[in-house]
Amino acid sequence: MAEKPTKNTPMLYPWHHFVLLPAALILAGYGIRRYLDVAGHDDETARLWFTVMALAVVGLGVLVMLRQHYALRLQDRLLRLEVRQRYFELTGQRLQPLEAQLTLKQILSLRFAGDAELPALVQAAIKENLSPKDIQARIQDFQFDHLRV
Repeated sequence: MAEKPTKNTPMLYPWHHFVLLPAALILAGYGIRRYLDVAGHDDETARLWFTVMALAVVGLGVLVMLRQHYALRLQDRLLRLEVRQRYFELTGQRLQPLEAQLTLKQILSLRFAGDAELPALVQAAIKENLSPKDIQARIQDFQFDHLRV
């Protein structure tokens, strides 16, 4: 029998944390250093190192912006929990067994529904396989979400 973990360990994405990010940092640092050595010269070497430096800095920026992807996934988890909690409060039943029949986008669309229409809309989304746009079109008491990034 597999041993249960006794503590929560941080989740690291090896390609991001141990390969791409360190490589981009090294390449950006080296590219900047080499370009500063030849800056001011109008020759092919200066243009080459400027290009390497610029690509490395842009690549590093892209990798840093990948953090936004992680934040959006966390928001998706929180919104799923919000819909679960609201459904439970309104019906006294768990939504989790029904979630296998819903997509994440459908669940995220259901969060806009008012309390009076959420349970019926969940059932309609499952039975009629409504798209997220169809779900939002059926909402009468639209609850806007101004906090989502």
